[in-house]
This record gives sequence, structure tokens and C-alpha cells, in this order.
Amino acid sequence: MSDTFKALIADKQGEDFSVQVKELAVDQLPEGEVLIKVHYSGVNYKDSLATIPNGNVVKSYPIVPGIDLAGEVVSSEDERFQPGDHVIATSYEIGVARHGGYSEYARVPADYIVPVPEGMTTREAMIIGTAGFTAALSVQRLLENGLDKENGPVLVTGATGGVGSFAVAILYKLGFEVEASTGKQEEHEYLKELGATRIISRDEVYDGNLKQIASQRWAAAVDPVGGEPLASVLSQLKYNGSAAVSGLTAGGKVPTSVFPFILRGINLLGIDSVYCPKPTRDKVWLQLATAFNPGDLERFVIEELTLEQLPDALPKLLQGHARGRYLVRIGD
Repeated sequence: MSDTFKALIADKQGEDFSVQVKELAVDQLPEGEVLIKVHYSGVNYKDSLATIPNGNVVKSYPIVPGIDLAGEVVSSEDERFQPGDHVIATSYEIGVARHGGYSEYARVPADYIVPVPEGMTTREAMIIGTAGFTAALSVQRLLENGLDKENGPVLVTGATGGVGSFAVAILYKLGFEVEASTGKQEEHEYLKELGATRIISRDEVYDGNLKQIASQRWAAAVDPVGGEPLASVLSQLKYNGSAAVSGLTAGGKVPTSVFPFILRGINLLGIDSVYCPKPTRDKVWLQLATAFNPGDLERFVIEELTLEQLPDALPKLLQGHARGRYLVRIGD
């Protein structure tokens, strides 16, 4: 490898904030047992927050954002990984407290790394990325909590986003009836292509009037939205139903009551993809290559970007204009 390489760097010094592609050297990378030549990364909500001055996710500057990366091992001090291995690294402190995936090379602790499953490419791994992994983790938890196809429809909120769209496709692959909630009329065909049985509006999930308990409607829900809409979902879950919750785009406060819990025995399942234990992480990635494999992954790709295009593209996610996944091509 050359002495220097390209990376997108966000920097904040006093009132000055910048996001630029610059040159880095290997000795500027953080400590870690495995050096990776990055093939692909992705764009997540947290990545967009890392590239604005008041995003409040970056622990220290300068930082190379990118909470996802997949590529090829260049060197390893850990016997679990050898040069030439194709690997995935997502979440933990990547891209917020240590340099991340928007770089031609990354150095990562071995415990953060998952081998790319057999039959999956590094490109496919990053089309899936943290969003698809979070969706798969949500579905896995629902299944472990007793979800069965005979229980009735499963609701997916925020269905056109990264987590939502993968959840729709995975549930369809597993044979579930899926109700997809979105506020984007123009994306109905996209959701039908992913396998949504029925598409409903945001207002049909939550019309602004919260009830402590309402008619039983869904066997389960995958919810990356949170806030008051989540409270409304909980009030409409069927007996012993579960909601797998991974996000807060509608807010962090959930003004619910105990009634759905004590009268219907419902379950609120927290989904954390950041510090998810490695055995679970390995298991879910294997599921994504097999039972949860949603088929043609290219349909999730909105656009393939270069490092140089990222400064313009990243803010779009914060404006709610995106659906599916932006893929970032770093190298071969």
C-alpha cells in the first residue's frame, strides 16, 4: 500500500467546521489488531449527524465518519483473521469515536469484525450495512419471542427507510403478512416490490389521538420511529404481541400506559445494533446470507457514491429525502 491514502474527514476547531477529502497515513489510524483495505461503506443517519457541526454524535475531532465498512484484511495481529479475508465491521465506536469507513484503509479491533458470510460479497454486505443488520436483529428477536405466521400481520413503521425497507423484505421472505407504514405516497410501488401486503399511512398508525388501549390489530411491529407513534402501536398490538424498537425519528419520549402490558401481555423489545454481542452479531449476519436473505439487494440501492460526492449527499438523509440505502464505493 502507498504511504498515504484518501479519507473523508470531519473536523471542528472552535467555530470552524469542515468536511473534506484529505490524505491520511497509516500511523494516523487508531489502534487495532486488523488493518483493512475498505471496499465499501454506506450512509446511515448517524453518519449524516457526524458531518454537521451540531450533530452531537462525534466524541472527538478530527474524525473519519462511516459506521459501516467491508473490505479485505491487509494485516492482522489476531489469529482469527488472515490477509485476504473479506470482513465486515459495523457499529461499536466506528465512525464516531474512532476513524470509520469513509477511508481507503481502516484499522479495527478484531472483536468488532465479522467474516463476510459465504455466498455474500463485500458490496452486498454494505448494501445491507447497519440498517439491514438492525432490521434482521429486530426480526430475530421477534421470532425468539414467539412470533409465528399464524399470529397475524406484522407492522413495519418508517418502511421506506433503511431499517424499514429491509424489515419488509425479510419478513416477506419468511412468509409473513406485512403492513408497511409510510408517509411517502410515491414509494408505494417500491414497498410492494419488497413484499408489503398492505401499505398504510402514518395517520392510520397514529392520528394524533392516543388511546391507552385500542383494537387489537398487529401480531408484532418493527419500529425504527419511536415517539408517540410507538405508543399508538403498543396500544394496538394483539395479545402477547411484541414491538422491536430501534429508533427515535419521531422522538425519544413514548407516552404509553401499562394497560397493553398488563391486559394483553405485550412485549417491548429494545434493539441495540451498536454493542450487540459478537455471537449474536455473527449469527444474524449468517441469517442475512441464508434464511433472511431478501434476494436482489440492488433494489435497495438508491445511488452509489464516491468519497468526493459524500459531502453533498450526507445531508439528504437528515432532510427525510432518502429511501433504501446509499452505497459508498471506496476501492476494489
